[in-house]
Amino acid sequence: MERTKTVRKAVIPVAGNGTRFLPATKAMPKEMLTIVDRPVVQYALDEAREAGIEHVVFVTSRNKQVIEDHFDDTPELISSLERSGKDAAVSELGRLLPAAGAVSFTRQQAPLGLGHAVWCARDLIGDEPFALLLPDMVSFGPRGCLSGLMDLYGEVGGNVVGVEQCAPEETSQYGIVGRGSGVRHGFAVTHMVEKPAPGTAPSNLFLNGRYILQPEVFGHLARQQRGAGNEIQLTDSMLKLSATQPFHAHVYEGRTYDCGSKQGFIEANVAFALARPELGGALVEPLRDLVMAHGGGVRAA
Repeated sequence: MERTKTVRKAVIPVAGNGTRFLPATKAMPKEMLTIVDRPVVQYALDEAREAGIEHVVFVTSRNKQVIEDHFDDTPELISSLERSGKDAAVSELGRLLPAAGAVSFTRQQAPLGLGHAVWCARDLIGDEPFALLLPDMVSFGPRGCLSGLMDLYGEVGGNVVGVEQCAPEETSQYGIVGRGSGVRHGFAVTHMVEKPAPGTAPSNLFLNGRYILQPEVFGHLARQQRGAGNEIQLTDSMLKLSATQPFHAHVYEGRTYDCGSKQGFIEANVAFALARPELGGALVEPLRDLVMAHGGGVRAA
């Protein structure tokens, strides 16, 4: 293992069915649901590019063609906007468009879990370390979580995961890591436990959907038996990899919203809208009025 080999590629799995958002996702991928005015998947790509990723591999499934279309050029739309004098929209679309050849798409033909989706990208990743971003988990902060992982990877190499703190009583809902010796940008991981029973968690630090993994994980995934939910679980292969390679964790200083849940998705929309200069000021009073009308209370800012 070359512990300081540059991380150039990232995998973004977008093959899920989005059943928690039916009927909205009956004909539209859940990754195309919008946070304010951008689809969820755009935030993941932007975070990857911010962290220096050069090539992104999307793992798709049936009925996900619109995701490919979203990251393609649209000359007819651009021409129409230019004729209408909407230069700001043209500039924004150009900024968000990936460079030619900077994205690839591969299929996961059967819903066999996250581990299987990552394994499907093996030939496009090759024999090099890669980042993994779960698009449902949307980073909100001064910079994306993956940039912090890249800082830590540059310091220690190996495998790196992103973590955040949760309430101790919530640890049974997440994958939890044990905290070892500290380094400049994080700490060594001593344990990884998937949804530990109440009172048994090694810490209150949960995996937040951001990873840098060495290519040896593909070998473990190829041999991995189905686990929880009768699916191939990424965590199971990470645990096997940790027996021979170090894992470190970076504690994200922002907040991650789980946009795979309705509550997290709505919270993300509110947070990102309030952070937008053209929207935030106009939304504070209406949001406060709505909360008060429903019998809640709003703490003073």
